[in-house]
Amino acid sequence: MATLPRSSRYPPGPPSTISQRPASEFDAGINTSAAWTEHLETGTPAPSVSKARSRQYRSESDARPSLSEDEAEYEPEMMTRPARVLYAFEGKAEFRELRVEASDEVDVVKEDVGDGWSLVRDATGEIGLLPQTYYTLTVDFSLSPDLQLDVTKEREASSSSITPRGSPRSSQAQSSPSPLILQHTGEWLPAFPSFRRSLLGGKTLNRFSSFVTSGAESFLLNGSSVPALPPETKVNGHAKEGTSASMLETLEEERAKQNFLGLGEADRHAIDAGPAGPVWRAKTPSFSVLVHSPSKMTSGISGAYTMYSVTSLFPVPPTPAAPADWVEVADPDDLHPPSPTTTSEAATRITVQRRFSQFVMLHTALSRRLPGIVLPPLPEKQYAGRFSEDFVEARRGDLERYLNKIVRHPVLRYAEVVVFFLGCENDGEWARLLPQHLSAPAAGPAFYARVYHPAFNVDLEDAEDAIDSFRTHARAVGKGVQGLRSVFGRVREARIEMSKAERLLSYSLLSLITSKPIASAPAPGITSEEEGEDTPKHSNEKGADKKKGLMNKDGAWCWREGCADCLKLTKAVQKTCETLQTVANLYDGHARRTQLATHESLKLMAHPSSLYESVITTHKSTLSPYREAVGSGTGPTYADEDLVARCETVLNTTMAEMDVYHTQKGEDLKMVAVDHLDGEIAFYEQILTRLKAARSIYNDPQYADLASSPRLPSIYEKDLSFNPSNPDSGTNPHLVPRPLPQPCPHVYDSAPMRPVSVAIQEGVGMFLGDSAGRGSVFGRFW
Repeated sequence: MATLPRSSRYPPGPPSTISQRPASEFDAGINTSAAWTEHLETGTPAPSVSKARSRQYRSESDARPSLSEDEAEYEPEMMTRPARVLYAFEGKAEFRELRVEASDEVDVVKEDVGDGWSLVRDATGEIGLLPQTYYTLTVDFSLSPDLQLDVTKEREASSSSITPRGSPRSSQAQSSPSPLILQHTGEWLPAFPSFRRSLLGGKTLNRFSSFVTSGAESFLLNGSSVPALPPETKVNGHAKEGTSASMLETLEEERAKQNFLGLGEADRHAIDAGPAGPVWRAKTPSFSVLVHSPSKMTSGISGAYTMYSVTSLFPVPPTPAAPADWVEVADPDDLHPPSPTTTSEAATRITVQRRFSQFVMLHTALSRRLPGIVLPPLPEKQYAGRFSEDFVEARRGDLERYLNKIVRHPVLRYAEVVVFFLGCENDGEWARLLPQHLSAPAAGPAFYARVYHPAFNVDLEDAEDAIDSFRTHARAVGKGVQGLRSVFGRVREARIEMSKAERLLSYSLLSLITSKPIASAPAPGITSEEEGEDTPKHSNEKGADKKKGLMNKDGAWCWREGCADCLKLTKAVQKTCETLQTVANLYDGHARRTQLATHESLKLMAHPSSLYESVITTHKSTLSPYREAVGSGTGPTYADEDLVARCETVLNTTMAEMDVYHTQKGEDLKMVAVDHLDGEIAFYEQILTRLKAARSIYNDPQYADLASSPRLPSIYEKDLSFNPSNPDSGTNPHLVPRPLPQPCPHVYDSAPMRPVSVAIQEGVGMFLGDSAGRGSVFGRFW
């Protein structure tokens, strides 16, 4: 083993065992070799976080050559502090760790080299790493006048060939170890470091958890350094005098550089102290987004796709109207009076064209730049039937709800990529700036480094209670919303059944006044005489004679000719039948359009525990080091102020996200309830209006005017016709409604598996065609 290089002298540290440990990127069990070598080469204290990032570790082969025997004779002795080992430690030789036994005496060369490790020298003179919790300094121990120990028996040397043990010795010459007694120091560390702290350097074993992928773990362990701007290149020669336009371009380029590196104003986020905990500070007012006018486009490269119009509405706050000296009075004879003057200007509108793949780009960029923010789920891709009218409308609604969820977030709405997505109208500018946003580095721990919040505003017990209550509440809300979605689906099915019942009632009344049977199963309780079965002598009668007596020549429901009363009643009941058909259409349309939109809106509140699982995991993972840093409260604490500050930053971020959920949860439920009630009110008002109009016909003078002309056949009478020679003529398509469209599933919905027979049938239908009129693949080629 080569002689170790010398270490510079430095005075021993203060006897206090609680010290402010500098932040370091030292990783126990992984980078111990590099840190150990560098300390022996430089002999300097542990560098700060910013210096540690730019530091280049040197290997052991780059160390200075060992000293000769003559040089070693004049080598000054290192300043050490005596200590005694409390627990046996089996160190790894490849990591430069010592192997010691309990009660061994060692000399502490440097008490803190980072991450809870010390540089010590054992009795044989070997220097290596040892956890700080495995030894105690003996400089504070005092002799016991009453305690007599037998110190004549020496401990036998270890048989290990790697780290041989000798008789105990220290930097201070002592003939024999003095009898010592332990004294209570008032503090205690865990006897055995955890597996995560000793082997993984404090890192989480699950490297795929959101606590790791978001950069929160790296921020807690190592902090984050702000990246520097790239150096500007100087151009030789004469410089052109700057003009206002060139200065503006320079400022825009500088701003683009800062935004690219995450140094812009949009990357600085502030948290305020709210009444119930940390809340995000909103920099910009909220606005709304509309996704409308989907159209099918075709590209020679990507093929067919759907283009959506995205319109951002920025409301302008109303301004007080200035007092006028005169008042304009509208002309009562003017057929087109001017619209009333408003004191507020119209909302600012910005409309851009976006396709679904660009929404995916927005979601990806936001997840990279804002890893600590919960993003709403983006609708999944669909490859079959993506151009059908029902799917395009459902996708349009999902994208609109997705964007509105983003712009309602106090941090997401002023993100640079969101402003670019909603405001870039030029295709050339989009093509130029899109690669920059896609290639921007992930924020990682830098996101948490740019979160500013009040200091010492997090209580450990409050943080633990908050996450437990939040998780329980989120699970209960998710379960309740799933039940509400299921019940609302049955409500829509009931409206379809109500539509079918109203339509059947209309056909029954129309069949009564026209004496035409309904194309359905015969009603129970009808006798054979009422059924009208013909006897053989009547079988040869003409068809006109069969219908004689059912209706008169005016089409009235009477066997008498010229009966005005029956004519008025027949026409009024026919109007009632047509009104009931309109009511049936209203029920059907209300369930398929208005209630479908409300059913889709319920997805805004679905699966909160799954959406906020990253916040829950990050919060719980941060509580562990935070609890260790601030102490349990029942005993002394070992506070690392830097670690505590970083833990509070992460906890402020997660608790601010919980507040966002609390706010948006109330807004979503209020919006769903208001939309449902408004839709029901409008729906029943339409029904009431039509029912009142049908009822008014039975009142004079409208009822008396019905006898002025003969009855015309109703448009619904053709649905009552039945031709025995054509069995299909008796099938009424209106009595068998179309399948009710269902909302697109949520990303976290557990969709049931389709039966194998259905999958095979759909696959065969794709190639050979099906009864629904969809063409086959072979038919397209043909």
